[in-house]
Amino acid sequence: MAAAVTNAIAGAAVAAAVASAPQREDLSSTVRACPFSSLASFQSLSASCRSVSTSVRPRKNSGSARIVCAVAAPTSTNSRSPSTEVVGKPTVLVAEKLGEAGLELLKKIANVDCSYNLSQEELCAKIPLCDALIVRSGTKVTREVFEASNGRLKVVGRAGVGIDNVDLQAATEVGCLVVNAPTANTIAAAEHGIALLTALARNVAQANASMKAGEWKRNKYVGVSLVDKTLAVMGFGKVGSEVARRARGLGMHVLAHDPYAPADRARAIGVELVSFDEALQRADFISLHMPLTPSTDKVFNDESFAKCKRGVRIVNVARGGVIDEEALFRALDSGIVAQAALDVFTVEPPQKGDKLVQHENVVVTPHLGASTVEAQEGVAVEIAEAVVGALQGELAATAVNAPMVPSEVLVELAPYVTLADRLGRLAVQLVSGGAGVKDVKVTYTSARADDDLDTRLLRAMIIKGLIEPVSSAIINLVNADFVAKQRGLRISEERRPSDSGTVEVPLETIEVRISHVDSKFKTAISGGDIVLVGNVKGGVPHLVRVGDFSVDVSLEGSIILCKQVDQPGMIGKVGNFLGEQNVNISFMSVGRDAPRKLAVMAIGVDDTPTKETLAKIGGINAIEEFVFLKL
Repeated sequence: MAAAVTNAIAGAAVAAAVASAPQREDLSSTVRACPFSSLASFQSLSASCRSVSTSVRPRKNSGSARIVCAVAAPTSTNSRSPSTEVVGKPTVLVAEKLGEAGLELLKKIANVDCSYNLSQEELCAKIPLCDALIVRSGTKVTREVFEASNGRLKVVGRAGVGIDNVDLQAATEVGCLVVNAPTANTIAAAEHGIALLTALARNVAQANASMKAGEWKRNKYVGVSLVDKTLAVMGFGKVGSEVARRARGLGMHVLAHDPYAPADRARAIGVELVSFDEALQRADFISLHMPLTPSTDKVFNDESFAKCKRGVRIVNVARGGVIDEEALFRALDSGIVAQAALDVFTVEPPQKGDKLVQHENVVVTPHLGASTVEAQEGVAVEIAEAVVGALQGELAATAVNAPMVPSEVLVELAPYVTLADRLGRLAVQLVSGGAGVKDVKVTYTSARADDDLDTRLLRAMIIKGLIEPVSSAIINLVNADFVAKQRGLRISEERRPSDSGTVEVPLETIEVRISHVDSKFKTAISGGDIVLVGNVKGGVPHLVRVGDFSVDVSLEGSIILCKQVDQPGMIGKVGNFLGEQNVNISFMSVGRDAPRKLAVMAIGVDDTPTKETLAKIGGINAIEEFVFLKL
């Protein structure tokens, strides 16, 4: 299920909002296009925009507005000596080792200061003189660093995928764009996964250690063949699909689980898309390539291991946190898991003497997935290109925080932005099966003219709600359509005129319709599609339709939806079960066909019910189906 959602809301793009954006040669020497974010919350927006000049000019027949943003060019002062500085160029601080190819790209447009192993105090002292900062995983870019920049720092580049060491909230508040390099290490990570897979199957690490200890134990280290074995690839993104290609070349049957994996890409590789549980039940080997999100945190736990074939072998080159390490240790001791190969850990480095690291049936490496010469050079080029583009006023597809929008636009759309995100999060939780989400139609009902309603931000937030719960991607208006296209997610939009609405209100309703999928809650199906409709009442997002049933659900907290036979006592029975477990009910709403016929009961809860409590609710005779949805 989807994880809890923060209130921070991605803003609208600046330069990308304009189809006819100025080319970089048109920019004067004193003003540069500003694609950077300066928004963390509605409350901080006004303060963060004081130094920015914005204008909004409607464009006829476009349904959108042109958003223009400029900032003063940086001063030429920096920490380098006058002899090495080119006046008028921005300054880039490279705080950790970067490949030479990346440095050469940076030097073409900037003064480059390579200062490694800086303490936090030293970094804070240097940062007011820098326009861009490039780090790997070892440098913490904290709120103090952003505040010390005094507004000059415009972009932070993370040379790699993870951004745990960068305070995104602080970056957004001060208007600093954060970009990463998510693609350059794909092949290296896939190759390392295959290396661990084969090493595991043939006991390479154990046999090597045994021989170096002076032993010769051929019988002890008899392995297993990979040919005709079934590999489950959990997460069929860039790395997962490359692992699948290589495993097919080794003669393995390959399954994959990923709610957004394009079916045509899977078929082209010869991979069968299946559900999470089916993957566990059929796999001889499991290779993990899923991101660490609230919904995947410790997703491999005692319950998951219990569904696996006895003797399964597991490889993890993704994120340590997706495995409950205590549960894995128990599964190894019990024989459910025969062997494991781990390149990543919940805490890195693991504590000395860690029992999982020391287990005789575990092969370990110190997070080497991206550690090849070629990958390091590729990462250097990818991050340098992203930083150079940002400094030249371009918007990077790898941006991971939100660009800026005018406060008046965002204030008006604020509750609808929240509604769009939450409709997406609810809809994706209703999807079942291994097919994944491919086709989504969004319908906006409004009394306004087409050119007076810009829906790009709302579309981006629906994409955000659909993808973020099952992905490590951070979605905003800059990258929403790009990420959706990458994942094979097709979003279409339709505007429906409102007969009863007023132009004073931007929208009457938003409808999200997902086609060609199965649903965990069959009642959500209307015309063969999962359908959810929402609106805003008193500034609060509400769910007003599920499938063909009308409801009235405040989208705050979590929701239990029950399809039932309408009869006396139902609300009381469900309420009693929840009350016994100290689960607080925030609201109840019932939508029905007719008295004593079928109905949908929506229950808002402030706490997460236990599985036992949910099972009791599902066991009530009059309840035909139910689903728990977490916001």
